[in-house]
Amino acid sequence: METLMAEVNAQRPPAPAPAPAPAPAPAPSPAPPAGLQRQPSFSSFPPSRSPSSSVRNDPRKARSPHPPMLPERDDIDEAASSSRTSAHSHKLGPAMARLRSQYPADAVERHVEYILVASFDIDRGSVMENQYPAAISGDETTLAELMLPDQVHSRAQDWTIFFLHKDTTTEEEEKEARRERRRKRRRRKQGQHADQADGDDEHHAYDNTDGSDDTDGSDEEHDADGPPLVYVLNLVNTKQDNTVKRGAVVKAMAICTRHSFLHIYKPLLLLALEEYFRHPVIETLASLYNALNAMDLSLMPKLSSLESFVLHAGDAKDMFIEKFEQMIRQRKAADAERTSLSSTDSQPKRIAYSLPRDTHEFESKIYYNGIPVPVKIPSALSPESVGDYSLIKLIQTFSTPHSTQPQPFALHPHLTTSGAYTHPIIVLVNALLTQKRIIFIGHNRPSSEVAEAVLAACTLASGGVLRGFVRHAFPYTDLTKVDDLLKVPGFIAGVTNPTFSFKPEWWDVLCDLPTGRMKISNRIESASPTEGSLYFQQHGIPVSGAGSQMSSDSKGGVDSTGDNQFMETLLQSIANRHGETAIRAKWRSWVLKFTRIAAAFEETVYGASALYIGSHETDAGAYGVSGHGYVWPDDHSRLRELAANDLARQWKKKPVRALDLHHQHDKLRCLKLSHDQSAAIYLALARCVEEAGSPNASASGSEADLPSAAQHLTFANDPERRPSEKLQYEAILQLLCVIPESNTGLFYLSLGLFHPRQDVRMGVVKLLERIMDHPAGRYFWGSLGRFAKLAFFRVKREEGGPPK
Repeated sequence: METLMAEVNAQRPPAPAPAPAPAPAPAPSPAPPAGLQRQPSFSSFPPSRSPSSSVRNDPRKARSPHPPMLPERDDIDEAASSSRTSAHSHKLGPAMARLRSQYPADAVERHVEYILVASFDIDRGSVMENQYPAAISGDETTLAELMLPDQVHSRAQDWTIFFLHKDTTTEEEEKEARRERRRKRRRRKQGQHADQADGDDEHHAYDNTDGSDDTDGSDEEHDADGPPLVYVLNLVNTKQDNTVKRGAVVKAMAICTRHSFLHIYKPLLLLALEEYFRHPVIETLASLYNALNAMDLSLMPKLSSLESFVLHAGDAKDMFIEKFEQMIRQRKAADAERTSLSSTDSQPKRIAYSLPRDTHEFESKIYYNGIPVPVKIPSALSPESVGDYSLIKLIQTFSTPHSTQPQPFALHPHLTTSGAYTHPIIVLVNALLTQKRIIFIGHNRPSSEVAEAVLAACTLASGGVLRGFVRHAFPYTDLTKVDDLLKVPGFIAGVTNPTFSFKPEWWDVLCDLPTGRMKISNRIESASPTEGSLYFQQHGIPVSGAGSQMSSDSKGGVDSTGDNQFMETLLQSIANRHGETAIRAKWRSWVLKFTRIAAAFEETVYGASALYIGSHETDAGAYGVSGHGYVWPDDHSRLRELAANDLARQWKKKPVRALDLHHQHDKLRCLKLSHDQSAAIYLALARCVEEAGSPNASASGSEADLPSAAQHLTFANDPERRPSEKLQYEAILQLLCVIPESNTGLFYLSLGLFHPRQDVRMGVVKLLERIMDHPAGRYFWGSLGRFAKLAFFRVKREEGGPPK
């Protein structure tokens, strides 16, 4: 026993060695956007690269005035780096491939597109005072009004956020050219050689622009709704001055950026606006513009969507530290190459690069007027996540009045899915999912509060899974924009003017921030019976969850959807101070469950669903097991919950197409399986992961037992996806996304170590070994219980192999 305990302790992941924060180096710019497919909400303006010779005489020279160098050292923290690298040099993943930067230093795009200044004139109203580097086409008055919110004169300072849609024709042409070079390079790798001379030129052009990296471009996400939005962060200050009319000067400064993490610019805006009050000249804007675009993010690796999810879901501060180490090695190799090609005889200055203290954030500095301002950029961005906000604050705002003095809602099938006393947060999410018009009102509150509530609501309904909410969001608007607002279906808007509360025809759900109450409009469009509700009624199943009278007469009505229980668990987590990350993880699980139930609903009612892609592949039994979608304990529970969820959204493909990992794991978690049934699932998971890395590997015997229609779906027989370390790396990532640490982790997989069949126990051991060897999986292994680890080493000894 002592020997086994020693082996278990030896498997604990090493504690992350402290490393100094990275310092800035040559600055990058954000990646180019996709093509525009939607009309601008308030203005459309040309690319900032357009004509202004006085602005950008030499853009490269202005981008890195302060490179990240520490002259006393020329290496990474060798003790920490070498020990970590040697300890995990066998980890899976494309370690030798060249990594891409999230924001390359030589990218065309800049961090900040425009700097705007607006002011309030007693005679002319809101006016645009200055713009840099060029004037924005469109209605400048509208922009100025957005920058100067209602009742701003009553507050010394306020923040607003709004979005713009930009004309990106020129940028799209450049991006399409890069994509074409990437496609041709991919065809050459597959043996489909084009003309050799053209191929060499294209290869050279590609290498100069994109570099050789660990992705072939397939992981790039394209937004079907149009190009990335331009996010505008605006600061407005009121300075008391008895020498001017009305005794105050009101000015606002805004930053237009493609970065959804625009909150990092707040300290810079505070400094710059104060400077502008002292020196209201265009040079003040130019200084800020150049400083922001000199920020260096080139050592920030580009993470895939699966890597981003695993990083979000975990708390380990050195998750994927290997990628940051590799980025530094690549930079040092490039520096060495430039030095060797230099003709100067002088000794070059040695530059040190340091690893991040927490890989969830990339640290850099922005030098403005000689002041180094530290900034922290999220390494993994979640879809529909814009700015800095708190889900906990939003949930508590509307939960507290409901728990102390609940008030019934007017019934609506789409919103009150648990009856008249449905929790307000569930009403809000249902309204977002069914594209209702939602207004957050904060009378006598700063506009920043309503903006944060709107952004938090978008993330709440998205859960990092669904998209499209931000494109319908107006974090702040006013009465002058009502006509434009009402043209947008399913908008989510923030206002401070109380007039909106007296116009129920303008909204479907009103969320009052000061009182913490929600109201369903009496002018909301009524919901006609759907094919789904008719289907369940014909089968004798009462549709009790969809806002019916059955659950409206009491506060403890039937909870067909399980939402009331979920909210109780969520509020308990908040009361126990589990933190923002844990709450977001729980909401992601809720949205993911909703999406899977929506897909099952469509399959039950219509016979098929566009929400679940590849169901025919997962049902073919490629690895000896079949099935897809959400798992219920019995058919009655399935039909009862489906009847209460007549909602639907979108879904997307995953790297492992022949096996629904979530479905199979849910079977292990929810159902009482026979030994043969559980054995089939354990062996399928083990074989799937093993075959992803080796075409000849087999964790569960011969393929002869599989149906002929299913054999071609396995990794070993799939011509589109050749087994490789990279494919195995991604397959394990997908499995880790199904079992986040905030949920059950490896617990249900580890139960296979106690299976009566030896081949199953050995298959689970091999699967866990590969997870242990994975850069992210080792943290899941570290959080596994000691009892399971003892079983792991016991099975290893039964096999006769030495423990790892």
